[in-house]
Amino acid sequence: MLDHVPQSFSPAGWAVGFDLDLTLADTRAAIAAVYEVLAAETGVAIDTALVQTRIGPPLEVEMAYWYPPERVPAMVDRYRAIYPDVAIPATLMMPGAAEAVDRVRAAGGRAVVVSGKNQADTERTVRFLGLPVDAVVGGLFGADKGTALRAHGASAYIGDHTADIAAARAAGALAVAVATGPFPAAELTAHGADVVLADLREFPTWLDAFVTDPAMRSFPSEGSG
Repeated sequence: MLDHVPQSFSPAGWAVGFDLDLTLADTRAAIAAVYEVLAAETGVAIDTALVQTRIGPPLEVEMAYWYPPERVPAMVDRYRAIYPDVAIPATLMMPGAAEAVDRVRAAGGRAVVVSGKNQADTERTVRFLGLPVDAVVGGLFGADKGTALRAHGASAYIGDHTADIAAARAAGALAVAVATGPFPAAELTAHGADVVLADLREFPTWLDAFVTDPAMRSFPSEGSG
């Protein structure tokens, strides 16, 4: 099996990418609150507990579970209109998130958020939580995140979803998964994560090794076996 070193890593200039929902930000109650408003407004029964188990994919995907196709665009627009006032104040920091961002920057790297959430609400969430990141990119999911991660020189991408592993692969970056979202550690490993952390409280120890030990920056190349 060949080893592949993230092409963007260099001691003089490097970055770590972070997903937002359920990686840096606990948006479960926040998102549920928006769907509760939609349910009340439209008379459609929405199982918000179920919604919280599927956070990650584009909004249109979740909305299609509850509304017919012709109503989805309007409901997406209404969701986004509600989100700033309803969801942002209900958003919490994930355990270890603030320290994870701080440690990247203290070690000389840049912290970049790349999220599936739309650009405006991604920026609002980061600002509300007070996370001192260097760049924020929203509106991308799965492998589509790879372009943004490459553009910002991300050597690793940290996320909770299996699609975040695809994002890291598309960027030629290390796929670091946190088991704080819908997928348990075993499933993240099965989907090809290079590293699996219980949550971001384990991130500083991993980052120290990543920065100082070249062996920590080697992982199976895509397609090798």
